[in-house]
Amino acid sequence: MKFLPSRKEHNLLTFFIPVLLSLCLLFSLISISAVQILISLSLILYLVSLFQKKQKFAFPSFFWLLIVYAFFSLLSSFFSVNPEISLKDSRELLLFLFVPMIYTCFQKKEDIVRANYALLASAYLSSLKSLFYYFFKALPGERITGFMGHYMTQAGLLLLFSCLALSIFVFSHKKIKFLWAGGLLLALVALSLTLTRSAWVGLVAAAFLILLLYKPLTLVAIPLMIGIFFLVSPRPLKQRAFSIFSLKNHTNQQRIEYIRAGIQIIKDFPYFGTGPDTVEMVFQNPKYGLSEESKRNVHLHNNIIQIAAERGIQTLLIWLTFITWTFISLARLLHNKDPSIYPIAVAAMAAVVALFTAGLFEYNFADSEITALFLYLITIPFTLSRIQKKDRSNPTFHDERT
Repeated sequence: MKFLPSRKEHNLLTFFIPVLLSLCLLFSLISISAVQILISLSLILYLVSLFQKKQKFAFPSFFWLLIVYAFFSLLSSFFSVNPEISLKDSRELLLFLFVPMIYTCFQKKEDIVRANYALLASAYLSSLKSLFYYFFKALPGERITGFMGHYMTQAGLLLLFSCLALSIFVFSHKKIKFLWAGGLLLALVALSLTLTRSAWVGLVAAAFLILLLYKPLTLVAIPLMIGIFFLVSPRPLKQRAFSIFSLKNHTNQQRIEYIRAGIQIIKDFPYFGTGPDTVEMVFQNPKYGLSEESKRNVHLHNNIIQIAAERGIQTLLIWLTFITWTFISLARLLHNKDPSIYPIAVAAMAAVVALFTAGLFEYNFADSEITALFLYLITIPFTLSRIQKKDRSNPTFHDERT
């Protein structure tokens, strides 16, 4: 029986919001400006639909922790060393509404499939752009950014996409998985060209989890792929990879500086931190021991240290609880072995591991483009679960094709 849309789904608002969210994903690796505009439009329409009671404000359980995180972040802004800057930065907390939007506005499985295809297309275009630039325009040793303004944003987005692509490739039984495999291969090459070591480490951790859940014996593929990488990659990539393990590397020494300075800032501002987006103002003080070069950076290159330093220890504990709660909640979705939920649930778990691991060396949770894609990936398994429960309780609206 084909899906028969309800009256609510004929409403223009409930029709356009999923389309706008899919367009967000289509431009996610192509245009930051387009993504910001589309997210803003989606948010406005979503708030209007809530006001008109055409949507319910519902969300997965992990969103409660984001609400608490937002509350303490706002509290930190009021106690900030510069409340004006902190309150301005706190506007980004509205991005958390991406979660209930995705959870409630996607009304059928096809909405999620369409959004995933949009993300796949975005990754293909971004990766091909990176390859074209590398072979025809790049200077020796240049870090490739794709369509993004910064190589670390590009790396973070490709990392999260790779989690979804790898999971679909190994767990899906449909022929479309080979299209995802092609996107994954291109994304891995593009990711390597960013020379972003934190993303590489996050990728290894995410791949370990996915292959462990697939077939533990396939874990041998990880050292094999790393070996192939060293054999075929150009010298700058090899040097960059080897530098991960060197304490003499300049940027590694800087990260140690940031950790020491961050710990001292946390001791000085333990309860509310310095305030969102103000840490770089505070660590200019010579007492924190940063070199002049390190002072030119705007954060502490570590999610844990940065969140505690600018928002307080309690906000850090909330964020860590959010990461843990999300991972456990996703793991629970795997118990029923549902073939449609399983790949995206594993991908979401891998995204949590990837973001957390890479975030030990980079403040990636503050990058709005990365955060938006991360929130999408961890929400869609719960969205699909909600849709399936609705279809079971309303068999009239069930679509046998799913």
